[in-house]
Amino acid sequence: MQAPKGAPNILLILIDDCGFGQYGTFGGGIPSPTMDELAAEGLRYNHFHTTALCSPTRAALITGRNHHSASFAGITELATGYDGYCCILPRSCGTVGEVLRQNGYMTAWIGKNHNTPTWETSKAGPFDRWANGMGFDYFYGFNAGDMNHWDPILFENRDLVPKSPDPNYHLTTDIADKAIGWVREVSSISPGRPYFLYVATGATHAPHQTPKEWIDKFKGQFDEGWDKYRELTLERQKKLGVVPKDTKLTVRSKGLPAWDSLNADQKRLYSRMMEVFAGYAAQCDYEMGRLVDAVKQLPGADNTLIIYIAGDNGASAEGGLEGSLCENLYFNGFSEHWQDNIKAIDELGGPKHFNHFPAAWAHAMNTPFQWTKQVASHFGGTRNPMIVSWPARIKDKGGLRTQFLHTIDIVPTIYELSGVTAPRELNGVQQKPIEGVSFAFTLDGAAAKSNRKTQYFELGGNRGLYHDGWMASSPSFVPWDPNRGEWDPDKAAWELYNIEEDFSQANDLAQQFPEKLRQLQDMWWVEASKYNVLPLDWRGAIRMNAEAMGRPSLTAGRNKMTYYPGTIGLPDAASPPMCNKSWTITADIELATGNESGMVVTHGGLEGGYGLYLKNGIPSFVYNFLSIDRPTFTARERLPKGKTKLAVDFAYDGGGMGKGGKITMTANGKTIAEGRLERSIPIQFSLGEGLDVGTDIGSPIDFTYELPFGFTGKIARVEIKLGPVASATVK
Repeated sequence: MQAPKGAPNILLILIDDCGFGQYGTFGGGIPSPTMDELAAEGLRYNHFHTTALCSPTRAALITGRNHHSASFAGITELATGYDGYCCILPRSCGTVGEVLRQNGYMTAWIGKNHNTPTWETSKAGPFDRWANGMGFDYFYGFNAGDMNHWDPILFENRDLVPKSPDPNYHLTTDIADKAIGWVREVSSISPGRPYFLYVATGATHAPHQTPKEWIDKFKGQFDEGWDKYRELTLERQKKLGVVPKDTKLTVRSKGLPAWDSLNADQKRLYSRMMEVFAGYAAQCDYEMGRLVDAVKQLPGADNTLIIYIAGDNGASAEGGLEGSLCENLYFNGFSEHWQDNIKAIDELGGPKHFNHFPAAWAHAMNTPFQWTKQVASHFGGTRNPMIVSWPARIKDKGGLRTQFLHTIDIVPTIYELSGVTAPRELNGVQQKPIEGVSFAFTLDGAAAKSNRKTQYFELGGNRGLYHDGWMASSPSFVPWDPNRGEWDPDKAAWELYNIEEDFSQANDLAQQFPEKLRQLQDMWWVEASKYNVLPLDWRGAIRMNAEAMGRPSLTAGRNKMTYYPGTIGLPDAASPPMCNKSWTITADIELATGNESGMVVTHGGLEGGYGLYLKNGIPSFVYNFLSIDRPTFTARERLPKGKTKLAVDFAYDGGGMGKGGKITMTANGKTIAEGRLERSIPIQFSLGEGLDVGTDIGSPIDFTYELPFGFTGKIARVEIKLGPVASATVK
């Protein structure tokens, strides 16, 4: 099918975990020349909203439906059984990729995909909810919430991508390179067809990893701290006109420390963490600039619609109050302490850590608003910068648009601007109505009123309702603590803001206008009922445990699994669930010389897991407890030549989650090493890395070997036996 006459090329860029006050184009302290260039030739939008979290925003972005309507109340790793929460994109919510593909567009998705159910991300499929199955002809990227930027696990369409031989490899650069390569190639092969290129970077989500030369550009620039940063950012925002002149700086969100309350070492550590983040973010905008430049050099550049969204939510507070060296600690319910983290200050941003800055820096990145990512009740979690460029169409170059918009409005806008009609039926399935509203009219009119009158917000119990210039807000839990206690939504406090007069939600009017607040509260429940928001689920870290939640699993109902050489890149969700139980790993191996080395089996990597490997014939088992402790059990002697049944047994103490137990390593039944684990990982080994047999792809489990550490002997099979799960303590 041919595309409508004059249909534009479309480049959609989505940055990860980015705040309103982060980049310089919207007054932040991190230079963003690519955004500056696009803003100067296009339009800036300062009332654009997301859902406050990753997968939900992305589901809304590609379908034009609210995130609960699209079954994405949370990230895929939090899926539960209710309709709005299962993270299985309904066939009735066709994607913009599929609709444009069927209307003559060439389509590609490059970068992050966090909309495939975790239990469907292995090589066994099914693949109909991978990017290719959702209407995108080409995919290159990762199927996870975040990814190591030095040693990522990537797929090209359905194929695992080999580790890059480039010693200076970085994921953001790779994403830009692949996007440039694809758009150049298809534009050369089929110049008469328009393209739709969706690029979703891993940056600026943790881990904050970037080359040292990028970090060094920001040395000393954040020594005045997060409170001063907020003040200076608001001044810049007013000067740029991206916020009204009377905008007030909101108070520091409850629970966050004042910069002046910190000691000298804390300030030194936290300043460095912010320098690392700034380098990471600046590199991201630079790499997107290379892509934009490449697009502009192609024929038809003037008829290219570029939508650049700086964030799928506000900046992230998941680094906790004191910053983090391993984000997986947060998702396992643990906090970190600056006294430990400062020991690694000179390694931050490098390959040894999955680091994340403190929550107060995230709050500063969201200036002038309250709160952060996850907090859907307030604009610190949901308001993100957006820039739209289209040289052939936009006349008000450098203009500002203030209409209230939401992520679900992107799809109907793309359809209108490309001349495509949203289908009532797609691939034989009746479609849900598009729930977004086109903002195409704003390209021509700055003063035109918003077509959106009402929009609900909900994420983890954080609730909000916008209606005709008013915003009712009810926050639930602080985002830097993953452990949740009892909570009653009917007793939760609500706030009220007139955002026509109060841009930043600084003046709570709940006491002055109780009837208006009650009206919006009642409307929230109506919207929640309409869009599959109910029943509410506010549980925290425990929802990351797939076994406890009863999510579909390729290992469900089995207590014994056998894997063979060539099993690599098996996702965590498809790997044996080994938390909170006893287990035994048995590897049948054969040594020709008795001097062999390499990985026999590993699950996880830098952020947690285990590895069983040989070095010069001597076996070792290492248990990576969330990167902060790596107890290692090593035999005293080499294994003999010939066949060996090498086993590691863990006898779990029981008594709840995350307890310790006895480790015993045997060779042909003879004990060759033993000891204790004083604690074990309670929720999940890893965010993005699973099981490998005979090699180690992704990041290393410890730093005593070089990747990929291929096993030089022979492996017949690896068998993993699981005991029953201990009684779980819900966090």
